[in-house]
Amino acid sequence: MARWPRLAVSGVPMHITQRGNNRIATFSDVADFAQYRSFLHHASAFDGCAIQAYALMTNHVHLLVTPPTTSGASRMMQALGRQYVRYFNARQHRTGTLWEGRFKSALVDSAAYFLMCSRYIDLNPVRAGLAPAPDAYAWSSFSCLGLAHADPLITLHPEYLGLGQTTAQRCRAYRAICGVADHDRSQEVIRRATHGGAALGTDDLLHQMTHALERRVTRRSHGGNRRFVPQSASTDLRGAH
Repeated sequence: MARWPRLAVSGVPMHITQRGNNRIATFSDVADFAQYRSFLHHASAFDGCAIQAYALMTNHVHLLVTPPTTSGASRMMQALGRQYVRYFNARQHRTGTLWEGRFKSALVDSAAYFLMCSRYIDLNPVRAGLAPAPDAYAWSSFSCLGLAHADPLITLHPEYLGLGQTTAQRCRAYRAICGVADHDRSQEVIRRATHGGAALGTDDLLHQMTHALERRVTRRSHGGNRRFVPQSASTDLRGAH
């Protein structure tokens, strides 16, 4: 079966995930997390990609990225992969691949899904049992978006900036968003779209993307033409603050 071409549109956010091969640990200690974040900072800056949310887990990563070109995110991930794998293998005295194939991604409709996806990423350590609350995890974007801690990796997205007129207002609103129950349905929508390389968006946006790219932007399941996303976002996140 032909490989599904990656969806990428300049200026449209992408949710990116990458897992360790056979789910092996990709970070062994604090130094590894810090080095990956440093490599990510340099790679994203070189290719002009804006990192708007992230969570570095023990055996995988989540990124919310807005690339300036259709190839920007792929170039960033290739450069990041080369740097980090070389570093990690040398440090662990190992050889061979570290990541499980090519990274997975989904386009994200900013208006309908951006904040939902950002929340999904920042709550990942809590769902995985790595921290009791998002503010207790050091390797995610929550400390910047929810607590106003400086993070040179993060570029604030217009949807986040729209949460308030001041930093304090935006952080308070984002903490409230992350306090809203992360329903299983919204988690599944994000997971399936990302794993399938599809798009998260309203029907109108998906229709526009289909015509602009001249290809489908949602995947068909074996049972028929089932959409991975609801007609509209399931939660009005702006109403949380």
